[in-house]
Amino acid sequence: MKIFISGGCKNGKSTLAQKLAVKIRPGNTPLYYIATMAPADNEDWARITRHREERAGFGFETIEVPKDITSILNLCDKSGFFLFDSVTALLANEMFGRDGSVVPGAYIKVIREMDRLLGAINNIIVVSDYIHSDARMYDDITEAFRFGLASAHKSLAATCDAVVEACYGNFIIHKGPDEFKEVLHEVC
Repeated sequence: MKIFISGGCKNGKSTLAQKLAVKIRPGNTPLYYIATMAPADNEDWARITRHREERAGFGFETIEVPKDITSILNLCDKSGFFLFDSVTALLANEMFGRDGSVVPGAYIKVIREMDRLLGAINNIIVVSDYIHSDARMYDDITEAFRFGLASAHKSLAATCDAVVEACYGNFIIHKGPDEFKEVLHEVC
């Protein structure tokens, strides 16, 4: 099953994804946590530490891949269960260089690689941040990032079997089979 979870920052997306992955992974298949954050400051390191602590004991093998995510296809058993966290960090890594440079159209690479990844594996939960509800207009670079992330979200929502929105600890299913709704209810 392919599941896309989106929502605001600190709304329980990663915790839900971890619980779901453990609950629905087939048998004893390998359980992979694909981490994309390239930490830039203490806040990032604190988030990484918190996520590591939250998933301790669940049996995840963590693969850190901040860019070029299809490289995991050579590192992992494709029949495993994958938790991919997050598309937001991946796009930021692909779009913004450490030197302040901006790669126009980086979102196209992200969408193509996500399509390839989802086409090569059967079981994955993809996590991303929802940053599209502001009515405010931002500078051109921020708007390009928001557009790119929205484009990636549209592609993921179309490709995935289930789509869940996290909002203040509540989870809204926008797409998914009935049996998924039952599993989501069990883990919440």
